[in-house]
Amino acid sequence: MRLVIVALALALAGCGTAAPAASSGTVITNCGKQVSYQQVPKRAVSNDINTTEIMFALGLADHMAGYAGVEDRSVQSPWSSDFTSVKRLSDKYISKEVLLGAVPDFVFAGYGYGFSEATAVTPDSLAQLGIPTYQLTEACRQQGSTARGLVDPIEAAFTDVLNIGRIFGVSDRAEKLVADQRAKLAALPKAASPVQVFHYDCCGDKQPLSSGHYAAPDAIIAHAGGTNVFTDVRDSWIHVSWEEVVARAPEVITIDAADDEQARQMEDFLLGRPELAGLPAIKQRRFFVLPYANWVSGVRDVDSAVALAKFLHG
Repeated sequence: MRLVIVALALALAGCGTAAPAASSGTVITNCGKQVSYQQVPKRAVSNDINTTEIMFALGLADHMAGYAGVEDRSVQSPWSSDFTSVKRLSDKYISKEVLLGAVPDFVFAGYGYGFSEATAVTPDSLAQLGIPTYQLTEACRQQGSTARGLVDPIEAAFTDVLNIGRIFGVSDRAEKLVADQRAKLAALPKAASPVQVFHYDCCGDKQPLSSGHYAAPDAIIAHAGGTNVFTDVRDSWIHVSWEEVVARAPEVITIDAADDEQARQMEDFLLGRPELAGLPAIKQRRFFVLPYANWVSGVRDVDSAVALAKFLHG
């Protein structure tokens, strides 16, 4: 099928960018830790499209020094004008040198979304430089492990919207956005028999990237009336084997593709694997495609669930 582009109908997509009130200090819980922010950031940096769109959805473009980790220069987004007006620091995930060159007073990223010990860009390393950070909740590490995820991924996105709203003094905008999205979820019909769904993200002759219980596709699929076939894996984004996919017999395959051409390539790849030929999803060619930004934890997830629900149940 052709790539589905979800047209977000967010009430705040065009909200104003009036300067938030100054803060005397805000304390929030982020990844299980109490974090204090002494003032409203004026030179924030975000990494990846989901964190950046959360900032833009809350009308905070004028509080940003730049963003990174968005390779698509013609990104289709409700906030395309903000992507144009705010400085693109790097197409790739941000390096410490590029980050420090932006002179940030706040960094919004996550493990797997820009934070990495390999690049020395972590909350701890930036704290040593006096730079406050906020971690994407979907990517919070489990205690004593590098496995990620603590709560339902859509609830994680709501938490991030509300927390960023508090940090930047725009809680009214954040609360309205979350309330509107909760109303959309509540309006979704309940499926009598959940459809078994495999999420195919990318990359894989041997170990395709998919979604465990704590990555956004799991919650998107569940709210749409499906069951992620790897929901029992208590991690976020995971590598699996094709043998495991076959054993779980998905009826539908959701795909992360940037455009129609990539979607066709990925579908042809799946259809051409002989070991998958017996799967219900392959036999019936039931593929549902959305771009990357709709599958990562952020402000698009609810609309992704609405679109998938229509595909699964008509």
